[in-house]
Amino acid sequence: MADQAPTFRTLIAEFTEFLTVAIHTILYERSLYPRTSFLTARRYNHPVRQSRHPKVCEWINDAITAVENELLKGVVASVAVVIFNKDNKAMERFVFDASRFPIVPTADLDTPLERRDSDGEEVDVLPQIDMEEQFRATMSKLTNCQSALKPLPQGCTFTVAVELKPDGDAPVSHPQPWVPAQPSEHDARKAVPNFTTIPVHKVQAGDMIFETWIEEGQDKP
Repeated sequence: MADQAPTFRTLIAEFTEFLTVAIHTILYERSLYPRTSFLTARRYNHPVRQSRHPKVCEWINDAITAVENELLKGVVASVAVVIFNKDNKAMERFVFDASRFPIVPTADLDTPLERRDSDGEEVDVLPQIDMEEQFRATMSKLTNCQSALKPLPQGCTFTVAVELKPDGDAPVSHPQPWVPAQPSEHDARKAVPNFTTIPVHKVQAGDMIFETWIEEGQDKP
């Protein structure tokens, strides 16, 4: 990327790579799978965990591919990793707000992006050093999230959910990668009722701008 001007596709690829690392980290930190099933790795100059179970990795990769397709359309308000108890009740939501990403026509997905400051001088669209530092700060908060959260009950599961912008069209294809849910009366960027919101970090590096927070159910057993 250092030798080429970034495109909108580049921006989305950087975000979804970060999202992949974040999902593995969340699964480890919240002990949704045995901790012995994770490898120690390093990303963004920060120690991270990666599941070594082929089926888990395949599921995450497929989910990220589906998320990426919607992000490229510019219709995504937020992406969330939602943890449910065995009664299918949401216990926690790790939310990544993508509503401030640029909106780029499909024909221009691979067109180099330009960004200028208030003086009209060209600046980096995706400053690599700043972006890595911001990602590292977010990962640091996620890897310590257990200290801020109550324990989860036994038998929890998870999924990846996408909330579309008000004018976004739900994806329709076969096989259907998404299961539509009834729209909430509450904005995706606000806390869900009966949940406590825990801020994580705001990434702001050129055009890579998004916030991350955790919503924790108040009625955990």
